[in-house]
Amino acid sequence: MSEDGFLHESKVSTTPDDPSRAVIEGVAALLDEIGRSATSVAEVLHGTTVGSNAILQRTGAPTGLITTMGFRDVLEIGRIRMPEMFDLTWAKPKPLVARRHRIEVPERIAADGSVVRPLDEAAVDAAARVLAEQGIEAVAICFINSYRNPVHEQRAERIVRAAVPSFEVTTSSAVLPEMKEYERTSTTVVNAYLLKAMRGYLDRLQSGLRRIGIAAPVLVMTSNGGMLPAAEACRLPAFVVASGPAGGVIGGARLGEALNESDVIVFDMGGTTAKAVIVEDGRPSMTSEYEFRDGISTSSRFIKAGGYMLKVPAIDIAEVGAGGGSLAGMDGGGLLRVGPESAGADPGPACYRRGNDRPTVTDANVALGLYNPTALAGGRLAIDRASAIAAVERHVARPLGISVDAGAHGIRAVANAAMARAIRAVTVERGRDPRDMALIAIGGSGGAHAADIARLLGIGRIVIPPLAGVFSSVGMLSADVEHNFVHTMLCRLRGIELQSMATTMAGLAEAARARLAGDGYAADRIQLDWYAEVRYEGQASELSIRFAPGPEAIETLARDFAAEYRRTYGYEDETAPELVKLRLVGRGLRDRRLDFAAMRTASHGRKTVQTVRLASFARDQAPVQTPILDRAALDEQPRRGPLIVEEFDVTIVVPPDAVARRHPLGSIIIELETTT
Repeated sequence: MSEDGFLHESKVSTTPDDPSRAVIEGVAALLDEIGRSATSVAEVLHGTTVGSNAILQRTGAPTGLITTMGFRDVLEIGRIRMPEMFDLTWAKPKPLVARRHRIEVPERIAADGSVVRPLDEAAVDAAARVLAEQGIEAVAICFINSYRNPVHEQRAERIVRAAVPSFEVTTSSAVLPEMKEYERTSTTVVNAYLLKAMRGYLDRLQSGLRRIGIAAPVLVMTSNGGMLPAAEACRLPAFVVASGPAGGVIGGARLGEALNESDVIVFDMGGTTAKAVIVEDGRPSMTSEYEFRDGISTSSRFIKAGGYMLKVPAIDIAEVGAGGGSLAGMDGGGLLRVGPESAGADPGPACYRRGNDRPTVTDANVALGLYNPTALAGGRLAIDRASAIAAVERHVARPLGISVDAGAHGIRAVANAAMARAIRAVTVERGRDPRDMALIAIGGSGGAHAADIARLLGIGRIVIPPLAGVFSSVGMLSADVEHNFVHTMLCRLRGIELQSMATTMAGLAEAARARLAGDGYAADRIQLDWYAEVRYEGQASELSIRFAPGPEAIETLARDFAAEYRRTYGYEDETAPELVKLRLVGRGLRDRRLDFAAMRTASHGRKTVQTVRLASFARDQAPVQTPILDRAALDEQPRRGPLIVEEFDVTIVVPPDAVARRHPLGSIIIELETTT
């Protein structure tokens, strides 16, 4: 975003061997395209999948755990649950720390924070040296009840650093000062596991930016849609594991506000996965914990133990393995299967002609004429339609004894059904009716599938924002710097000591203001948002309720918690509500935050040549001559489909039973005439 408010975009190929290299090359290319000097850059905002990839690929640092005597097996015991009760093929995820690298030391802090057994400092020193001999590079320290009193963890950290200075060390009291031993241990271990990878990546990124002349600060997107200074992201990588999709969700929420759409579904379809999040009253659905899983996960409060527990604030995202690069073919039972395996960026879909001959969702769209048959990305990416047709014919149409068009529609149908399931997971399964919401479709493939998915769900209104294909980056421009501060209370909500609560809140507020002042934010650019995590007495899970401090805070909290519980679970409990912890989100309001109501995009001379081509919109209908145009060709007057809008970063498909128009703020609004 330039100082005149215009948004500029460019794309370069990813560099899987070192993702930072592509970022640096992309920034340099974009600056060159728009004629700006590197020294004019004031801020660099970054979303990254380095943390999630390190977990999936098991490339984090060899990690050890030092814990309280008797708690060595917390990681394996977990919650004593499995995600599917009758799935005999399920295998529990292997802990990131092998048992031989988990060492117990004598110490004990009571639940009230008092010292029951002093820390055995010699045992800590010996544990550090044993782990060093085992080739460990990162150490997590997690002692029982350290959230009440961190003195033993802090002393153990100093001992470990003195014994083995090369260790990356993290303590649970610095990462997650909250109750629940398994969740705290797992989160601390993940943080330690990622420390080396995240620091190395961000160091390379920042040094590379300096090499091309950019000395501006780097902010990293967190899992809950805020931004952290790069140094803080290096210290707390567990908070940025789900960094990648968060920007698009925040952007979708801000865009919804600008369009007077306070309740929306943000649907993000990329190359490998599709994701869905609901935004209500302008705020994305959030969770205080999530499990990062092998493979693909569908968000659920009731499905646990499928992955690595991270008890950190995060946007509540449902994700399925259906993206533009998802591979299609026949399974062992002779049924059509799409994803979760992906062709990735290299070699990519068959139409790229880079060595893959298996069809993907992108190939299906090319074969049907929905995508440009010769090139994508404004002509930068060559496409060979004959290769796409051959792949669909060989791997789908011929085995099923159907036409290529029918096979391609089958691929789309299976992928669309999977993506609709992700949206149902965050709407119907949460007691929300998707028909009451607009669908904001983003991602490189979102515009091509949004209408079909909306039809499956009975949604009648679709919004395709400008720069939809890179909207996760656009969304980051609208985010603020955020820091989270937590204090465990664990008392009846209506029995709380108000003076004690006021003292606690004052301490958290002081810490937040000090942290944000250190980030360079003046008092008038600091916003404090309060949340209480509440449950009914005797329960194990909480709901996060936003509240405003004041004399009516307790009664308001009780009322809002009962309403949210009823909306989420469908009933109310007669048990007394219990306050588990207070959470303060301190926000530094960025001066350069993108205002979607005044968003302007630079075209850089890229124009779609208006033409027509044959495109197939339904399996039982013949292909039709379809107008091909760009966004600027639409105006506020509704235009009936079929039509296809081609842009640099996205292709938007408007089927025959829909009308499309361009909103004054630039978004394309698609309305379906028939939904089920």
